[in-house]
Order: sequence, then structure tokens, then C-alpha cells
Amino acid sequence: MERDAAKEAKVFEALPGLMFRIKVAGSETEILAHLAGKMKIHNIRVLPGDRVLVELSPDGKRGRIVRRL
Repeated sequence: MERDAAKEAKVFEALPGLMFRIKVAGSETEILAHLAGKMKIHNIRVLPGDRVLVELSPDGKRGRIVRRL
């Protein structure tokens, strides 16, 4: 299975359960994203206003945050 390229996004709301509402750069749609496992293991915190790299699902409505910029 081929992974989509990671895209830059901005976090604008933190939700319970390590879920976040983000906006992908160049697009005004809101996407629901969860934190990747490696970020959970290493206790990397993500706050509203942070820029992140996100891998999008094929339908483009969900994503996984893989890196904080």
C-alpha cells in the first residue's frame, strides 16, 4: 500500500483523545487528525497554532499527524 505524501497543516483546535482539527496549507477545509504512534511514545506535545506535517487518508477527510514543525 502506497502512502500519500505528507502535507503541511496548522492545528487550530485540540480535542479529547489526542484528536485535532487542522487546516491543510492551500486548502480551507477542516480535517480531523489523530497523533501518530511515535509522537505518543516520545510525548511530543501539539498545541493549537502549531504547524505540523500530516498524512491524509485517500478520501482526504481524516489524517495522521506525523511531525511537528
